[in-house]
Amino acid sequence: MNGEWIRGVIEAHIEGAPENTLGNAESEPAFEEVLVGFANGADPLFEAYKEHVGPFHFTPLEIFGRTFPEEDVSPRDLTVISWILPQREATKAENRAQTVYGAERWVRCRILGERFNARLRERVVEALGEEGIPAVAPQLSPHWAREVSPRYGKASRWSERHAAYAAGLGTFGLSDGLITARGKAHRAGSVVARIAVPPTPRPYEDHHAYCLHFATGDCMACAERCPVQAIDTGGHDKETCARHVKETCARHALERYGFDGYGCGLCQTGVPCESGIPV
Repeated sequence: MNGEWIRGVIEAHIEGAPENTLGNAESEPAFEEVLVGFANGADPLFEAYKEHVGPFHFTPLEIFGRTFPEEDVSPRDLTVISWILPQREATKAENRAQTVYGAERWVRCRILGERFNARLRERVVEALGEEGIPAVAPQLSPHWAREVSPRYGKASRWSERHAAYAAGLGTFGLSDGLITARGKAHRAGSVVARIAVPPTPRPYEDHHAYCLHFATGDCMACAERCPVQAIDTGGHDKETCARHVKETCARHALERYGFDGYGCGLCQTGVPCESGIPV
């Protein structure tokens, strides 16, 4: 069992699962490709997250141990499997043209695409289980919960983007989005498993390495795209952002698209890091 086998499980599910849909009249898929990376459970970054985000943030060993208390396991025995599902070009193009609300494809991908992402997490856990490998998707665990970080405000016990950063898939931008080789417009997922997979090399040391603003001091494209001024040189105002996305944008989606959902993503499209690494 190796990383390529796991990648194959993920790619096969993206290609064949009926849940991979935007649910629109065109019957478009939500996603067409994937980036996959791996991190070892003993990676010091996971302990660093507890220090920076909050003591509530799980290490791989903590979430695995709560799920499988009978397993005698060390952090080094675990691998974090992380993936990025880039938004399709049609979704990005439609959202790129918006100035206040998320486009219909974007909203559908936020709801139905994330529903598929949840099923993908389940499928990876199932496939590993069929091979006798215990695994857990932290985001779907009953132990997962939202928390408040003393330093960063809204947070949770497991972050998909932080897992992806540890797995060499990208670094953070000014707006808190993760900039990957396929850009910042994406969904992310992860699974923790008792399996030995070589970790993906991290081609960066700075957690802002791929952000043009931190590289040059100039780019503020994501801030200019934000319709509620929730991004500035100090970073991302999560409360203001959440009110716009979950209240204003949700009302618009129901009234305009007849769709019960929410989503904005303007800071992820129409910016230099939309579809790649600008640095």
